[in-house]
Amino acid sequence: MEAILVDCVQKSLCHFMHSNAIFLSHRLCAEFPSETNLQLLAGCYLQSNQAHSAYHILKGTQMAQSRYLFAISCFQMDLLKEAEAALCPANEPNAEVPNGSAGHHLLGLIYRYTDRRKSAIHHFKQALSMDPLMWAAYEELCILGAAEEATAFFGEAAALCIQKQYLNCSTSPKMHSSSADCNLVDTRHCVSEETSPRQSKLKQGQKDPGNHHGAPILGGTSGQPVSSGLSNISFYNTPSPMVTQLSGVAPPPLCRNVQPNGSNMSTQSAENSPRSTVNSTIQAPRRKFVDEGKLRKISGRLFSDSGPRRSLRLSGDASVNANPNTATLSGNGTSYTSKHLGGSKLSSMAFRSVTVRKGQSWANENIGEGIHNDILDDSRLNITSATSSSFPTIEAKSYEPDATNIPVGGQVLSGSEVITGASEILTLLRVLGEGFRLACLYRCQDALETYLKLPYKHYNTGWVLSQVGKVYCEFDYLEADRAFGLARQITPYNLEAMDVYSTVLYHLKEDMKLSYLAQELVHSDRLAPQSWCAMGNCYSLQKDHETALKTFQRAVQLNPRFAYAHTLCGHEYVALEDFENGIRCYQSALRVDARHYNAWYGLGMVYLRQEKFEFSEHHFQMAFQINPRSSVILSYLGTALHALKRSEEALVVMEKAILADKKNPVPMYQKANILMSLEKFDEALEVLEELKEYAPRESSVYALMGRIYKRRNMHEKAMLHYGIALDLKPSTTDAAAIKAAIEKLHVPDEMDDNL
Repeated sequence: MEAILVDCVQKSLCHFMHSNAIFLSHRLCAEFPSETNLQLLAGCYLQSNQAHSAYHILKGTQMAQSRYLFAISCFQMDLLKEAEAALCPANEPNAEVPNGSAGHHLLGLIYRYTDRRKSAIHHFKQALSMDPLMWAAYEELCILGAAEEATAFFGEAAALCIQKQYLNCSTSPKMHSSSADCNLVDTRHCVSEETSPRQSKLKQGQKDPGNHHGAPILGGTSGQPVSSGLSNISFYNTPSPMVTQLSGVAPPPLCRNVQPNGSNMSTQSAENSPRSTVNSTIQAPRRKFVDEGKLRKISGRLFSDSGPRRSLRLSGDASVNANPNTATLSGNGTSYTSKHLGGSKLSSMAFRSVTVRKGQSWANENIGEGIHNDILDDSRLNITSATSSSFPTIEAKSYEPDATNIPVGGQVLSGSEVITGASEILTLLRVLGEGFRLACLYRCQDALETYLKLPYKHYNTGWVLSQVGKVYCEFDYLEADRAFGLARQITPYNLEAMDVYSTVLYHLKEDMKLSYLAQELVHSDRLAPQSWCAMGNCYSLQKDHETALKTFQRAVQLNPRFAYAHTLCGHEYVALEDFENGIRCYQSALRVDARHYNAWYGLGMVYLRQEKFEFSEHHFQMAFQINPRSSVILSYLGTALHALKRSEEALVVMEKAILADKKNPVPMYQKANILMSLEKFDEALEVLEELKEYAPRESSVYALMGRIYKRRNMHEKAMLHYGIALDLKPSTTDAAAIKAAIEKLHVPDEMDDNL
């Protein structure tokens, strides 16, 4: 009877009949009350997303598997101390962590969210050493900025480890037994990755495509509120502007201009692809920043019409030097080619230096051009040959005869087939892992080049294209839009990084596409934080900041560990001039992810507006340590230094900002401002003359030139440039300041500080 009931429960779980499995498990425990059967009952509750039930069932149990499942339920309920105690009992300091690599991964998450970075890194590395295919642990290392090159984790040692596991599994009865136990509940993936009251609809062991961050899902049920208190995590109070340093370097988030035929995309959409973490976040980037336009005394209002910043990138740079009706196929002046696009005909079509109409789909440009056959040929490329130039193939040596038959996934493989399979998998993971690591370090071009080494069939999956989109978001919104658009076509059900996609559309001011995306996401999953982030971006683009704030707060409610949602709330509070609550939101984001540079930047902007320049400079420095290649961070760091009367340092920083992104006019404008304050008028005018070529219709540029000419007592030229500035229709505030400057033009007082 017991064996039949156990089998029926497992079949019910396989068929996602959770209520039936729970009912039968209760009958099983009533008739045969053993701890092993309690584990099965708790596993049923965990799979049906009822962590609180599993918690009460397993409280006080002692078996290793019971403690692991109890720790999962505690983790999902945000009871991190209890989860840690279950995995590492105080009375057994040297006890082995239950469930091997899965247990170390869970313990690493607990340490990460209790602000013990070194311990978290140790356990994530331990998980990878025990199971080299534990991709989730590698993602966490990348998010923490602690991942070594992918070869270190997915190299020859990893292949030998996998081979040893499977060969032992074929000969050891103990292995068979533990494998059978794991089949009762797929413990590796029981740790949910998103706080959501939704009922679990995912196949056992399948990753939730709705989670953008890779941070764990804090389960909870629809009937049980999830505690938002991260009481065990040290609060990021406003630090001294001299001391605190971020440990490590940065996380998340790259797209080949490919045009798969529609029929091929439907085939590709069936593929399961690994999920990103980003933090996003990254995580992400992303909609990032606040309204620098209002920093009148400091920044000179270069862009008076810019709204709250979602990104470190320039709010309007998508339209700089570009015809509004066209969009180039190459990003930031760089085009990419790849041998994996099929025949020469397709490659030349996909990468030719032409423009296409804005909004034109990649998938439709080359229909009828022989793509189908090229793609079919390309899809047969061997992963090893595709990556051999940068990632050497593993040649693991077998210590068992090839004649050994090993049952793997319902098939019987020989020892040599296991070795070959492990080598191919690890070769693929090395490319994916290195691309993800570089993206987390914001080495965008390197990450793009690495992702381009992937075979066509892996590159054109929703997960990879979402990663490509997130990397492009750092420097080219148009390319990011194309990458995310293709990802949506291939996997329309996947919510991966859709919050970042909504930010891209926000900056491109694509209100119709953004509205359509938000409605699609909410219709797909009303309980995903990404859906509400997209909806909030939509309202914010319409300047309805109060409604936007409510939608972002809903995203936070659904997943309190979604750092980007906290940051978005901060942006809306700042847009509503509620700086105190804005600071709280940014600090909440940093409690979730200390390397979420968007929040550091947001705090820097708030303190800059409040003229707390030392605090502002400190927070910009923190953001810069995480993302040292951001032109906008450098620009505002220079602004803060200038406000602190450290003008020479500010000039050096501005030069770096200009080199980081020559299409960003903000640092050039700020450099001219600093030179003017140092009375280097000729140099300042040279910079402004050059800036006019990049931003010919910015009234702030001509207004600053007018101020310089006034300082040099060249009143006619000053009047001319003030007039041009007014003709360019600046904002009402700027126009009033320019008129006041004109009225005082012949008054021998100091420069017009209000301009």
